[in-house]
This record gives sequence, structure tokens and C-alpha cells, in this order.
Amino acid sequence: MTTRAKDRLKTRVKTGKRRSLSSKLWLERQLNDPYVAQAKREGYRSRAAYKLIEIDDKFHFLKPGGRVVDLGAAPGGWSQIAARRVGAADGKGRVIAIDILEMEAIPGVDFMRIDFLDPAAPDILKEKLGGLANVVFSDMAANTTGHRKTDHLRIVALVEAAAEFAAEVLAPGGVFLAKVIQGGTEGELLTMLKRSFTSVKHVKPQASRADSAELYVLATGFRGARPTEKSG
Repeated sequence: MTTRAKDRLKTRVKTGKRRSLSSKLWLERQLNDPYVAQAKREGYRSRAAYKLIEIDDKFHFLKPGGRVVDLGAAPGGWSQIAARRVGAADGKGRVIAIDILEMEAIPGVDFMRIDFLDPAAPDILKEKLGGLANVVFSDMAANTTGHRKTDHLRIVALVEAAAEFAAEVLAPGGVFLAKVIQGGTEGELLTMLKRSFTSVKHVKPQASRADSAELYVLATGFRGARPTEKSG
């Protein structure tokens, strides 16, 4: 089949009076995205499930019996994968999904509708989990403004907050995985992670759209929470 014929087969979305150009382009990408279609066929909540599958197939951090925390979990694509891989539905592991939005139930996943930025959230999570986590991950993205530099700074700040949360709830040897956006201002984030983890690297799964600036930071070998400084 020629490239021209393939282009004709692609779904085109008309721009109506109530649909902006950006909305039209997003919808067009969704309708023509093979991962979106595959997710529907295989019963995953989102195409993002395939990103986690790829990353874990390579680095193997979702182990049977593991304790996993999914920050900003809705709609639940990553929680689905984690629950299957740690055996949560069979009682072999635990997956706790956290979000300020509601999320439909997933077998083997405990959902908590709280803001992970709440200072009380780490203690609430540890009590719910019955101990410390082996993996904390986040596929969250900050609300965008359309200004690239501002949006980049927002998502870096969000990832830094997620990393601070992870440092409070991870067991020694634990793993932190989070989405970031390429932009050249992640220096402080990487420095912070390298102080707390033995290995920090960037990962770009094939399931990420080719035109997307997103990639993931994977930090492994958590060194353990540093003791709280006491005032004299």
C-alpha cells in the first residue's frame, strides 16, 4: 500500500464551530493511534499501560509480592499493569492508587482519593499499605498553559514533589519512576535523585508518541530515608 493510500485511510476529524484546532489534532491522534486501539482491545484503561509494560520488561522492578504506589493514578492504566505483575489480585502484593479524581475499581488495587501533596498523605499511605513501598511511580502531567517553558517548569516541580513523597514512603532498595518533559532544567531534580538512589537514568519507551517531548526518569536502589534533623 502506498503512503498516499495509507494517508487516505487515516481518520480525519472536521473542525466544527465548537472544536478548536488543538482539540481536533488531539482527537485525530487518538483515533489513529495503534496503542489506543490496542488498549481498547486488551481492556486497559489507557495507552499509557504499554509504556509501563515496556519499561518494566527492560528493568524488572515490578516483582511478585511487591508493594506499589501509583500517584495520580486515574484512569488506572499503570495500576492495572502493576496489580497483574505483583500478583495483587491473588493477595501476593499490594497496589495503592492515589488521585484527587475518582477512579473506577480495579481488581487488586486499593484506591485512595487524597492529594499526595497533603503533608499527612505519606503517613496515611504507610498505614494503608501496612509498611513501606517497594515502588512509587507517577505518570502525572501538570495542567498546561501552552507556554512551553512554563509548562516544563510545572511538570518538573510536580515530579520533584512526587520524588519527595517517594523518599518518605519507600523501603531501602526501592524504585521511583516518573514522567518528565525534555527541556534542560531537570538538573536539580536529577541531583536530588542521585543523592537518594544508587542509579538514575532517563528512559524513552517506544509507546511514547514520536513527536512527544516526554520521557521517564527511573531511579533505583533507594538508599533509605535520611534521619530528620533535630534542633538543638
